Amino acid sequence: MPQNQNGKQIFSLLEVTQSIKRTVAKRYGSSFWVTAEMNKLNRYQRSGHCYPDLVEKKDGKVIAELRAILWKDDYDRINANFQRTLKEPLKDGIKILFSTSITFDPKYGLSLQILDIDPSFTLGDLEKEKQETIKRLQLEGIFGKNKQLQLPILPQRIAIISVESSKGYADFTNIFKSARDVWNYSFFQMLFPSLLQGDNAVRTLIAQLDRIQKVAHHFDVVAIIRGGGGDIGLSCYNHFALAKKIAEFPIPVITGIGHSTNETVTEMIAHENAITPTKLAEFIVQKFHDFSVPVQKAEEKIVDRCLRMIQDRKTEFTAAVKLFRSATANILVRNRNLVDRQVGSLLQQMTAQLARTNLLLQNTERNVTNLSPENVLKRGYSITRVNGTSVRSFGQVNIGDTVETLLYEGQISSQVMSKNKSEKNE
Repeated sequence: MPQNQNGKQIFSLLEVTQSIKRTVAKRYGSSFWVTAEMNKLNRYQRSGHCYPDLVEKKDGKVIAELRAILWKDDYDRINANFQRTLKEPLKDGIKILFSTSITFDPKYGLSLQILDIDPSFTLGDLEKEKQETIKRLQLEGIFGKNKQLQLPILPQRIAIISVESSKGYADFTNIFKSARDVWNYSFFQMLFPSLLQGDNAVRTLIAQLDRIQKVAHHFDVVAIIRGGGGDIGLSCYNHFALAKKIAEFPIPVITGIGHSTNETVTEMIAHENAITPTKLAEFIVQKFHDFSVPVQKAEEKIVDRCLRMIQDRKTEFTAAVKLFRSATANILVRNRNLVDRQVGSLLQQMTAQLARTNLLLQNTERNVTNLSPENVLKRGYSITRVNGTSVRSFGQVNIGDTVETLLYEGQISSQVMSKNKSEKNE
């Protein structure tokens, strides 16, 4: 009870807070629906209770703020409903329509106790964010920009944004390992670890894209892969900042974020999109198949044509050899006959020539024999010599010289007593 002191009615703090509690309970005796932005969920892992910070903003400024209470049992029920309906958990930064009752505790003050949350309201807000992101990308003219890039014929060098421990990453890399083992395809892969869902996913995804962009010339494609989480936590892929980064990325970005609901904006603007990491890896491997099969067929065709050409050349060569042998045999026969005729003719000519030469030699021999000094002397001729030299001219002999006269039967020495020169030689 209040006390009177010096004409003043004085209440204790507890009396005041209890009065407020009664007034609030009387005025807000039933629950009602409220819209607000859940700035922070503030869930305590140990107790499971949540103490959300609720705000209302206008032109980006907070115009109202209040702390709420969400007990563990209510949180578990509401969160499960959110995941079934939105494919998203309760998290920071979403707009909610919630059923609440106002409570006032003398010790902890005024708070809103959240009894239920309508996921359809939040779903509409998330869809609104998605459509706004699409519209902004279209207005900036970059919605289809990444799709316009040329995907390499053989995308071998892959920058992967994922979580190393995730099933999706394991599925993705196993496909390439199999392709390498079975078909001898070669790939280079480098992991850039990132959060793939939740409040910090956008920030870490963009940070890793920034890292890749600095060395983009080392890669053919960027693959954003996520698996094992179903359809939960995909709202980050509708975020404008992330979508803009992907749209303007200098090399193709492909996605396999593992869900079966409507496409996120990130998937819409990516160069290629697959429903799972496995399908995305198979898409890349198929590019190698598309290239290798025609190459293998061309190789087979080249080998076949080469074998045919070799066989045709062998056949032509064999025919040419046969023709050459036949022609050379005929030529040899003709030339052998010609040679035989030439040899016969040459032998005849040589025989005749030898006969003529032999006759000529015989005649020459007879003449030489007849002209030999012995035969000449035999025919009555003689040879006169002075001092061992045959006398050929009148002047060689002087009166008083001793001359030798050679006859067939012997030799005569005489002295020149006189010499008379023939008048016909004068």
